Amino acid sequence: MMRRGGGRPGVPLPPDHPRHRLSRADARVFRRLLAFTRPYIRRMILATVCLLVASLLNLVFPWIVRSLVDSVFVHHDEHALNLITLGLFAVFIFQAGFNFSQNYLIGWVGERIIADLRRTIFTHLQSLSQEFYGEHRTGDLMSRVTNDVNAVQNVVSGNLLSLLQQLVTLLGSLVIIFYLDWRLSLLMLVVTPLIAGSAAIFGRLLTRIARRVQEELGNATTVLEETLSNVRVVQAFTREPHEIERYGGLVERVFSLTLGRLRLRASFVSLITFLTFGAITIVLWFGGREVLAGHLSPGGLISFLFYIFLIAGPLGTLTNLYGQTQEAMGAAGRIFEVLDTSPGIADTADAHPLPPLRECLEFDQVRFSYIPEREVLRGVSLRVEAGKMVALVGPSGAGKTTIASLIPRFHEPDSGAILIDGTDIRQATLASLRGQIALVPQEPVLFGLSVRENIAYGRLEASEPEIIAAAQAANAHQFIMELPEGYDSLVGERGVKLSGGQRQRVAIARAILRDPRILILDEATSSLDNESERLVQEALEHLMAGRTTLVIAHRLTTIQQADQIVVLDAGIVVETGTHQSLLAAEGLYHRLYTVARRQGDLLPEAIEASIF
Repeated sequence: MMRRGGGRPGVPLPPDHPRHRLSRADARVFRRLLAFTRPYIRRMILATVCLLVASLLNLVFPWIVRSLVDSVFVHHDEHALNLITLGLFAVFIFQAGFNFSQNYLIGWVGERIIADLRRTIFTHLQSLSQEFYGEHRTGDLMSRVTNDVNAVQNVVSGNLLSLLQQLVTLLGSLVIIFYLDWRLSLLMLVVTPLIAGSAAIFGRLLTRIARRVQEELGNATTVLEETLSNVRVVQAFTREPHEIERYGGLVERVFSLTLGRLRLRASFVSLITFLTFGAITIVLWFGGREVLAGHLSPGGLISFLFYIFLIAGPLGTLTNLYGQTQEAMGAAGRIFEVLDTSPGIADTADAHPLPPLRECLEFDQVRFSYIPEREVLRGVSLRVEAGKMVALVGPSGAGKTTIASLIPRFHEPDSGAILIDGTDIRQATLASLRGQIALVPQEPVLFGLSVRENIAYGRLEASEPEIIAAAQAANAHQFIMELPEGYDSLVGERGVKLSGGQRQRVAIARAILRDPRILILDEATSSLDNESERLVQEALEHLMAGRTTLVIAHRLTTIQQADQIVVLDAGIVVETGTHQSLLAAEGLYHRLYTVARRQGDLLPEAIEASIF
């Protein structure tokens, strides 16, 4: 569980923070990335074979050039020229075929692995608790699924075989140049330690900067997601310039860090290029002396230079691959931070399916706190009989919403137990527990899909007649049929194309279709007009009929209909009873009710809004 502890979400850590020191963990992270290739090992092996053949054919060309110079040009052998030319064509044709095969196979595996990685992260995110989402900003999580996965894409696909290809070319060329002239070969090897040392130093710096880039991208994505999700608030308060400045500042921060990374990589490549071509220049001078002295043929020197370029190419590519890999390790570390987060709330080893509720839902001395030493619930005990309706009332912060969140195990109690027919819900599987529960929140959440799909979210396998019946029971069928495309009409992002009452009735239809044993309502009629309120209230009555219902009450009419009213204050149950019995007791409920009536507004909605 991640409720306690942890830093501020979305705030970048300093570069010297331990989480940035990935060098020791690079090998482990790299192995974990490689694990995603295992299901496709056959394709990887075939791609590797094609790559090896293509690389070996690449080594043939300089050797043929050697024969061309020494046998054809020196001895003026036209027949040998024709044979060598035909041989080159054959080599290039085979090389092209093997290159196509290995590139296609590598590309297929790479895209497949990235798709698997995205699905793995998304699947894991679905299992994490509400506390995790309370501590992490949505935009940052989106950045990890998109930007960070993109950053590691090459590493888990093309870079692996490209590394092998460059190694084969490098080692093959080294063997051949030693065969041609070992003294010239030793001159080339002088620069190897310099290149290796430079790669190690630059690699660490690139890892650090790359991780900071990914974190700043996460922050920018967070601002983007928040601004677009709350664009009505932004525009209502005329805060467009503020949001533009806020997002623009983060984009500039990313730009500045990226420029630093580009400068570092450019310096790295320039240094390696200088070292490599400096060595080639020395080889050309010394090799020319060898030819003049008769120790090396002209064709041998030319082929030697070709092989030197074949060596320089892999050296440059390997150092570039190393830099890319180091950058990707920062992104991979952020991905595995999410994947390594335990769900917090999950099925226990001995969890069993929970039978349908038949007798009661019970809280037994439940204590809970979001923050240590600040308890929200302080020993709450209550009993909800099957088929009955219980209303939770009390001042803001009394713990009403927390009680509703504990029933589906969005959070776990610090102590005490929540029982369904005597079974602790922690001993039941989450699927069987939540499968008996339907939530209708105060602010209904709809997906940007069609009306039909939003209702069917309550039970995906529902038939068309069942969806329509649920909509009719929720008083939603009539307005749905008046929409341009009826049930196929899109509701827009978060249901913005529908009114508040329409969104609420679609949410109620979704809950009716689910046919739950336990219903949790955060009543949302206080902001509706009278006609919408009447329709929603009728829909709620259809929904609550015969179900065990827990209502966070805002309307006096709802409270009066409850079989039991539970009055909470500062996380403690201070009163229970019916509306009449609580008024007669002249406790907190009576005092709040009396104060509201003395305000002079006798309309139920005005009274209830001021009390509850």
